[in-house]
Amino acid sequence: MENLRMKSFDAVESNVAKIAALFPHCVTERLNKDGKPELAIDFDKLRAELSTDALDTGEERYQFTWPDKRAASRLANTPTDKTLRPDVDASVDFWNTKNLYIEGDNLEVLKVLRENYLGKVKMIYIDPPYNTGNDFVYNDDFAQGKEDFEATSGLFDEDGNQTVDPMVRNTESNGRFHTDWLNMIYPRLKVARDLLAEDGIIFISIDDKELNNLLKVCNEIFGESNFITNFLWKKKSTTSNVKGAEVSSLCDNTLCYRRTPMAKISPRTRNKETRSYPCSDEYGWYRTAIIEKKDSGGYKRDSMKFPIMGHYPRDGKRWQIGIDKARELEKLNRFIFDGEKVLLKIYDFEDNDTHSAQPNLLTEHGSTDSAARMVNEELFNVSELFTNPKPIELIQYFASISALNDSIILDFFSGSATTAHAVMKLNAEDGGHRKFIMVQLPEVTEEKSEARKAGYETICQIGEERIRRAGKKILEEVRSEKGVVSSDSNLFNNNENSSLLTNNSSLPDVGFRVLKLDSSNMEDVFYTPEDFNEADLFNTVDNVKSDRTPLDLLFQVMPELDIELSARVEEKEVNGKKVFFVDDTYLIATFDTEVNESTVTEIAKMRPQYFVMRDASAANDNVLDNFEQIFRHYSPDTIRKIL
Repeated sequence: MENLRMKSFDAVESNVAKIAALFPHCVTERLNKDGKPELAIDFDKLRAELSTDALDTGEERYQFTWPDKRAASRLANTPTDKTLRPDVDASVDFWNTKNLYIEGDNLEVLKVLRENYLGKVKMIYIDPPYNTGNDFVYNDDFAQGKEDFEATSGLFDEDGNQTVDPMVRNTESNGRFHTDWLNMIYPRLKVARDLLAEDGIIFISIDDKELNNLLKVCNEIFGESNFITNFLWKKKSTTSNVKGAEVSSLCDNTLCYRRTPMAKISPRTRNKETRSYPCSDEYGWYRTAIIEKKDSGGYKRDSMKFPIMGHYPRDGKRWQIGIDKARELEKLNRFIFDGEKVLLKIYDFEDNDTHSAQPNLLTEHGSTDSAARMVNEELFNVSELFTNPKPIELIQYFASISALNDSIILDFFSGSATTAHAVMKLNAEDGGHRKFIMVQLPEVTEEKSEARKAGYETICQIGEERIRRAGKKILEEVRSEKGVVSSDSNLFNNNENSSLLTNNSSLPDVGFRVLKLDSSNMEDVFYTPEDFNEADLFNTVDNVKSDRTPLDLLFQVMPELDIELSARVEEKEVNGKKVFFVDDTYLIATFDTEVNESTVTEIAKMRPQYFVMRDASAANDNVLDNFEQIFRHYSPDTIRKIL
């Protein structure tokens, strides 16, 4: 029976272990700052292994750096003991949905997700702050601990929500204008890369101001060879009337990187079934195709400029087929001349699907104006709720070319929750089962804003409400199209289970499970037993905070056991005790009190993969004494953990 760790894994320890596996003699031991032994890398030996001509300290080399870059990198690797607490009341179809909406600082949330979503996310889309001088920039203070910073910075109210009035503004007069932005984005992208699957792809929208810096950061984190393209999205059709502006920006950039070379953008496919074959002859129905192409780079291939049906290629062009193939097709009467050019007949019975590369100029994927109308007018009927949201058509396009069927899609700068809306809409259109994970800082809305007037105190409240309204609309449209009778009219008003959603695979999952980042469920004694003296041992100290629920404990346990936070959870009674069943019997957990041998026996007979209980749950010492024996008898393969 093992104790749970109840904190995310240390990325540095993981990296040291990887190096130890490759170069065991490069790993040594040392005493850490607490005087405890730990593994460490002997970099002199490692340099010798990696190069016969290693770089010396201070030697010139190509690099991209800025103040505090090392600290930003270390911040990505440090573990967190924060937890995600479920909010059933704020959720939609909490017990059944596979979608997640997470409130909290996205760096801490990403670290929690790294525990059990490592290498599982197929697509990431983010639209981070653009560093315009007005946008909020996440402030990661490297001189203070996270909790100390939150307590002293004035950025959080008493409920832990991000405030606006003392918001950090990164104006160009700030001597660290680019540095602060880079220190914000760098650790988040480092952790995000760990979450991407081997065939995963990330899309990052950005304007021109930080484009070059973002390119360099991404080249370092993802690798320059994994750069796919910069998608240019035409965000508006008219120029801006801005005093003093010389050029009006009509496009935004979206950098696209893959995790490894095995990740591919899906090509555009033209299915044979969708084509028209308007002409016919004695052999059947056919379409025509141009067989010319441009001469390129001043290089003229005269051998490709022979006559076909007595006609040469037009000026500046050449044939795409050689003379031998052309003569063979002439004998079969496969060419026609339309008075201007020679065309090739392609019959329906011999035609194939065609594939072509995706364009990087996107001109028909919505605009900021159309997106604002959808959110502000169609969904909320509130003017200026969001001023520049991304359109769902843009995110749908990215998902359609990179995340097929049941992929996990992550957006850790969720904002107006466009990505969640787009995923639900795309699933409804193509029958996919993609799952979304939205992460958003609970930033407080400005006191005089339209959002506050409408009753929304945080950006998260707006995002969650948008998903509710969009999901309801999408579900109604699908029902109307499929003729499905509604039986879940209360789904969007409370959390009653909906058998329609879970049992009818033709309907998209429009629910979402709300989780909120918070401090650990465990008291400090759980993590620092060495700090307590002998007198403390005689006091009854509960290692779980008094305001935490059994469901809170379950959701801190799940990541450590590599169980997705969207896993199906059921709450049942076993011998009068509350017991959680995760993905049927994959994990069975109870945090109830006075658990006796009968309850443990009943659970052991179910043969779960994992069983978790609190040491304080046992009715008496005999339960703990007999615990192992009961499982060895009924379910020896069950992995038992104690909290």
